[in-house]
Amino acid sequence: MASSFPTSLLNVDVRPERPPLLRVDAADDAARWAAEHRDALRAAVVEHGSLLVRGLRLGDVADIEAVFRRLGSLMTEKEAFAARQSYAHGVYSSSKWPPNQPMCMHHELSYAHEFPGLMLFACLVAPTEGGATPVADSLTVLRALPVELIERFERVGWLLIRNYNNEVGASIADAFGTDDRRAVESYCRANAIALEWQPDGALRTWQRRNAVVHHPGTGQRCWFNQIAFLNEWTIDPEVREYLVDIYGEDGLPFNTRFGNGDAIGADVVQLINEAYEANTARERWQAGDLMLVDNIRTAHGRERFEGPREVLVAMADAVHLADCSPTIERTAS
Repeated sequence: MASSFPTSLLNVDVRPERPPLLRVDAADDAARWAAEHRDALRAAVVEHGSLLVRGLRLGDVADIEAVFRRLGSLMTEKEAFAARQSYAHGVYSSSKWPPNQPMCMHHELSYAHEFPGLMLFACLVAPTEGGATPVADSLTVLRALPVELIERFERVGWLLIRNYNNEVGASIADAFGTDDRRAVESYCRANAIALEWQPDGALRTWQRRNAVVHHPGTGQRCWFNQIAFLNEWTIDPEVREYLVDIYGEDGLPFNTRFGNGDAIGADVVQLINEAYEANTARERWQAGDLMLVDNIRTAHGRERFEGPREVLVAMADAVHLADCSPTIERTAS
């Protein structure tokens, strides 16, 4: 994502506890404006980690798709953790997640071997209350966490365990683009994912992944994972109790462990989430806003909200884990 384009041509407002903001007036042709300023916008994301652009007045899906395609090379999502609506090829709704439950900080598809380098968000309908897409700098979060915890995760990695039951969370078809067993098994073999089919047709998978990677553009060490977000102790206690009653301790839609299989305690999850919260920047959406996020350097989330909220998402500029100096070998568990 590196660019030599001078970011000084963009008057970016860098504000404490808020994402960097660029105000523009490009209502006539947002797509053309995005194409003309593409290099400068991407350079600003390299510099700041994220950028909120206000003033494009994006009014419909076609406007947003046109802008997205001028800013990056869009990806098709695989291994989704929650269902999305597809608006166009590579253009999706936000993950379907209860409005009263926050989505904790995470890096998109950080459990995959191929993940987006750039996340693109655009707001069609802003909620009446809450609903921001907060961001947190992973370099700062890494420095805020205990050294011994970082070293442990670098040594053993983290383990993501998923149960696909077609009732809670993403279905097999949502995650893999098909429910054909052979195709799913082929994908899992190619991506170091261990799997087990259950008697009722449900699927359980395990994948061991890196918690810290090196940014392919800058070489900086980044805390890059979904350890806390997909852990059982981040789930609302009442929701967790209900899911355990229905599916059992081992049947949760997703859970995380240390890479050697050891349980991750609630204290570790709390520590990680507190480090994120202490380094979070947030700004309420306005209809027509655009946000660009460096997915490796910057975590993002979604806050509770009230009222309708329609934020479109695109994952762009695929990055391969092998290009990020991983410390964990390519193994399923």
